[in-house]
Parts: sequence; structure tokens; C-alpha cells
Amino acid sequence: MLYLVATPIGNLEDISLRAIRILNEADIIACEDTRHARILFERHGIKPRRLVSYHSHNEQARAAELVEDLRTGASVALITDAGTPGISDPAWAIVREAILVGVDVVPIPGASAVIAALSASGIDTNRFVFEGFLPLKKGRKRRIANVAEEERTTVIYESPFRIKKLLSQLIEAAGSNRKAALGREITKIYEHFYRGTLEEILNELEAKFPNDVKGECVLIIEGIERSSKDKETIEE
Repeated sequence: MLYLVATPIGNLEDISLRAIRILNEADIIACEDTRHARILFERHGIKPRRLVSYHSHNEQARAAELVEDLRTGASVALITDAGTPGISDPAWAIVREAILVGVDVVPIPGASAVIAALSASGIDTNRFVFEGFLPLKKGRKRRIANVAEEERTTVIYESPFRIKKLLSQLIEAAGSNRKAALGREITKIYEHFYRGTLEEILNELEAKFPNDVKGECVLIIEGIERSSKDKETIEE
């Protein structure tokens, strides 16, 4: 059995009783950073039977090893440093391999920065698209242009070191008045939400952080409104 166990994205209390039980019972826990994981384990009295690292630099080799463990009957709990495995991390690779060999894959739901940011954004959540982290160079301009034309709400992860640049690029592509919300340090001590237009949010960040912004960021961008002509065409 392969368990995908969601872990806290900041506040260590954001973990379910079921997740704690599964982590205690699993034969193997695979995690991005064993040192980071031990902080969570110590907080909740979790005592791993066997702990291995699984991250973007060893994913192919480790996936093969873990699938072999699963084939021989071991239970594996897969966790990420923060949030739900498989969302903007390499966990999807082992999930795919496990499915191919007939291993049961069981999600243990919990914290997700995408959903947490959306729920508190004040922006339409009926339809949304998740972009994850945009490419740093190749393809970045095109992806930003796509976001500017997207009719659904868009969710983007961004580094605190690049968030102001991203906002500037979105203003250029989508206009300064596009509604947005920015969640920073979600569930942590200095959690804060900035809401307003792209330009207003950028101005707030510039005022508070003259240099680099501090804390992980999730940006929510309102979709573009259809013109009246487009609406009439659809209704017909």
C-alpha cells in the first residue's frame, strides 16, 4: 500500500489523526528532507520504522527502490516537506510507477497551500486553474500571457525573491486593475493576505519590503471577464 500523506504547510498542528496513525504504522516513510521531517515527527510522537529521502535529485532511483519494496508487501507513506504529495513536487513519479505494478494508492488528505489560499482570497473559486511555479526563463512570457487571458481564477506559486517581478510582469500583461490576492506565510506566525488589484498588492509589498519579500507566496488572480459579445455568442 502506498499512502500519500499530507503534512502541515506551516503550523505543525495542521495534521490529521489518521495521518499520524499511518506514519506510525508504515514500514517505510519516504520524505523530501529527513531532517525537516523529524521536526514534525518529534512534535507528534511519530516513530518511523524506516526513513528514506525522496526528492527531485534521486527520484528515478528511489522510485524504483520503493516500488520494489511495495511489490514485496511493504507499506510506504510518502510525505513532502509541506502540504500534499504530488502537488509541485516529484511524488507523482512514484505514484505512476506504483499504479503500473498494481499497488493500491491511498491519499491521506490534509493541508494544501493552493486550497488554503483560494479559500481566503475573496476571489471566485467555482472554477480555477493551478499553474504551480512558472518557468524562470524559457516559456515564462508565454505562460504569463496565458494567465492574462485565462477566464478561470489562476493560482501560482512564487518565490519571495521573485514575487514582485512576477506582479510587474502580470501588470504588463493583464493590466494594473486585475483583481488578485496574495497569501504570504500561510498558517505561520506572520501569515498575511494582500487583496486588491495587482498594482495595489505590488505597492503594498514595495512599501513593506523595500528589498526581498519574506515568506513563501501563493498568488490568486481573477480570471478575465468575457466581453458582452462573447457572452451573447455562447448563449446563442
